[in-house]
Amino acid sequence: MSTPVRKRNRVRTGALALTAVAALALGTAATADTAGASGATDAEAAPAPVAAAAKDGPTSVAYVEVNNHSMRNVGKYTLADGDNVFDVAVIFAANINYDTNNKSAYLHFNENVQRVLDNADTEIRPLQEQGIKVVLSVLGNHEGAGFANFPSQEAASAFAEEMSDTVAEYGLDGIDFDDEYADYGNNGTGRPNDSSFVHLVTALRANMPDKIISLYNIGPAASRLSYGGVNVSGKFDYAWNPYYGTWQVPGIGLPKSQLSPAAVEIGRTSQSTVSSLAGRTVSEGYGVFLTYNLDGNDRSADVSAFTRELYGSDAVYTP
Repeated sequence: MSTPVRKRNRVRTGALALTAVAALALGTAATADTAGASGATDAEAAPAPVAAAAKDGPTSVAYVEVNNHSMRNVGKYTLADGDNVFDVAVIFAANINYDTNNKSAYLHFNENVQRVLDNADTEIRPLQEQGIKVVLSVLGNHEGAGFANFPSQEAASAFAEEMSDTVAEYGLDGIDFDDEYADYGNNGTGRPNDSSFVHLVTALRANMPDKIISLYNIGPAASRLSYGGVNVSGKFDYAWNPYYGTWQVPGIGLPKSQLSPAAVEIGRTSQSTVSSLAGRTVSEGYGVFLTYNLDGNDRSADVSAFTRELYGSDAVYTP
């Protein structure tokens, strides 16, 4: 297999205002048919993922680096029968930043993310009209603020409300958590604690009961899913492996149908590896396949390397 490749071209500035507080709700029973677990026996039953297309086979996910590429590229790939190749498109990425004056985290958009959101009618709605869900990824930005170091339930809930307000304002289909590049401790911020991410995810799910919440399975937050008798594993719709060109089952208590142990970078992970990982996804009964860095070129050969295994069809590219 190829060497794991990590995400790059991380996004930075732009801002939204910090808003109100939501309460922590208790988690309950565990989900059955789990694959890999982190104390998931007390996890709350997962909300059913929102189906993005009617095709048979795993859910295909495409991260798009909007600093360089258009979200519209996700909608240019279909199977031979006309079904979408991709079911979920991820805007990569907004940031969690830190206000040193107010000593609080807040949500930031750089000019490219803001452009996508401001032009939702041309960048987002056409995908949704095709049946593709559009999710906003949120990522650390070297300022010390992260999902795992909110100092209180109130602070975590306030950030959750910022995210859910953004989803509502721009008509998005959910939020993706990517706990990288926070640089915990910068600007006098705290180190990761056990309660922060549990409070954050609980509040976000309460705010968005019918939206997607996904986990890029990396960083301190991903290993802190249980606190005070509450396990938030079941509050996620999806979780995926963060290392491209590899197979790694996310350590979260979700059914196989909601996990992607495979991760590939389109155009960089070899087609033979892509095909092998897609075949393994099907043979081992997993329900999600993660791709990263879809650009504006005709990548039908790279995409077909997984669609043949997942759906029994080549991919068709329509400019």
